[in-house]
Amino acid sequence: MGQETVRNQELDGASQGLGGHSLAKLSLAALGVVYGDIGTSPLYAIRECFHGKYGIAVTADNVFGVLSLIFWALIIIVSIKYLTFILKADNQGEGGVMALTALVQPGILRRTRARWFLVVVGVFGAALLYGDGMITPAISVMSAVEGMRIITPVFKPFVVPATIVILGALFFLQRRGTAGVGALFGPVVLVWFSVIAVLGLVEIIRHPQVLAAVAPWHGLAFLVRNQLHGFLVLGAVCLVVTGAEALYADLGHFG
Repeated sequence: MGQETVRNQELDGASQGLGGHSLAKLSLAALGVVYGDIGTSPLYAIRECFHGKYGIAVTADNVFGVLSLIFWALIIIVSIKYLTFILKADNQGEGGVMALTALVQPGILRRTRARWFLVVVGVFGAALLYGDGMITPAISVMSAVEGMRIITPVFKPFVVPATIVILGALFFLQRRGTAGVGALFGPVVLVWFSVIAVLGLVEIIRHPQVLAAVAPWHGLAFLVRNQLHGFLVLGAVCLVVTGAEALYADLGHFG
């Protein structure tokens, strides 16, 4: 109790000492580090729903269904699950699956079988984290660079080499730490979010009927109508929440 009280007092003092200017800088850095992945995920998520081997036909009902599933996936997983519950399960201000696994100590949990079970679950979660760390950057950058092929097919041979160069540069910049990466990508992500917000608002004004996709029954009707095919497309829909784990993993950086 004593340690918890001291910790709360320290957090209260830190929050009181955080002025408006510092809070703005911290928010901009968090925007670049934490929310950048979530902001780029819809680029390839929507494309994967309607293209590829398991892509669904581009019809009005399917478009409304996919948009409804994407909207509610973001609301339920990001806004409700992560922001309301997951962020409260921290380990001395640190987040992430490794921080949670570190809580499984012999002095806290005396039952050996239960402790080993939780450790195995933690290792499994860490394996998923490593897999996500390898797959997500490659997919995000590749999807963005592939846009060059839309401009002209001449750029097609340069998509993969350009992706490798960009990924190499990004991993090289990571050695500067969270502050350096956030300072660099914060303004970029802010501009990106502003651009897609303006473009989205323009299209909503042109086609206001798209707002009907907010209704959850469009997503449910999509799954009922397409059955197994709709379930397979749901796997592509879940791509929109890739990056949500950064909200929890970076808790110690932006607590």
